[in-house]
Formats: sequence, structure tokens, C-alpha cells
Amino acid sequence: MTSMPGFRVRRFFTIAIVGVFAGACARAPRASGDNDLVRNGLARVRAATARFASLDTAVAAGYERDVAQCIAHPQHGAMGFHHINRAYVDTRIEVERPEFLLYERQADGRYTLTAVEYIIPFRLWPRDSVPPTVFGLDLKREEELRLWYLHMWAWTENAAGRFMDWNPAIRCPTG
Repeated sequence: MTSMPGFRVRRFFTIAIVGVFAGACARAPRASGDNDLVRNGLARVRAATARFASLDTAVAAGYERDVAQCIAHPQHGAMGFHHINRAYVDTRIEVERPEFLLYERQADGRYTLTAVEYIIPFRLWPRDSVPPTVFGLDLKREEELRLWYLHMWAWTENAAGRFMDWNPAIRCPTG
């Protein structure tokens, strides 16, 4: 049987490839919030940011008050207004100290806390290195802004997913 060695090699590679993909899928936490790491992280984020339901409290803690632009996408929804605390922008992702708080401005002018965003600029964590992580997830690369980032919709449900950029339920003010 001259085909036996070739068969064994093909079978070995098939088993190896299936094993690699299965292992990668088993290790990768789902971004939908259905694992312990994400649930624990969500609880920590909510505990740390509950006081920022009031924008005034967030401003007193160092987040910027005035944000000119509400970020929206014509098909996917919006992110809202990004209020940054520049003191938190460094080489570390600290769950309880998000760099951005995201708010939706309501028709009556009130701001509703919807999400947090974690960032690390490329100048502090090079773009060609291993991505920083939080909640067991890699931060995403944003080439135009030259940073790593990850949103977490901690205060508003997002039908697209807890860690998606855009939330179809969020609206930016018109006019």
C-alpha cells in the first residue's frame, strides 16, 4: 500500500487543523456577554460608573462636559457623545476607569449614560504589537484615530452585541 503514508499525513493535518480551530473557538470568549468573565466585568463596570448617570458627576470626576459631536452611522445607529477623562489615557486598561463615558442626549436635553469605551493610543501601545485586552477580548485597532479601542454597552442594550461599535437603539439629536 503505497498510498498509506500520504493518507496518514493528510489525516494528521486534517485532525491538527480541526483541533486548532476547535481549541481557538473554545478559548475565545463570546462578545455577547454570556460568559463569566464578561458578566463579572459588566458588574464591575456598572458598579464603578453608576454614579455617572448624572453628567455633572462625571464632569466633577474629570470627564469633559462639552462634546461637540454625536457620532452616528446612517445604517447602523449611533455611538452617542464621547466624554473623555484624559487622566485615564495611559498604557493600562482598568475596568473601573474607562477612558470614555458614552451618553445619549434626550429630547429634553438630559444626558443618559449608555456605554463605556476603553482606549490606548498607538503612541503608548504600538499598533504592530499584540492587542491589549479587557474582559478576555482583544481591543480593536482604529487606524485613522491611531488607537486601540473597545466599546461596552453597559447601560443600554445593544441588539448588535454588547461590544459592537454601533448601537441601533441610540439616536443623535437632529438639528
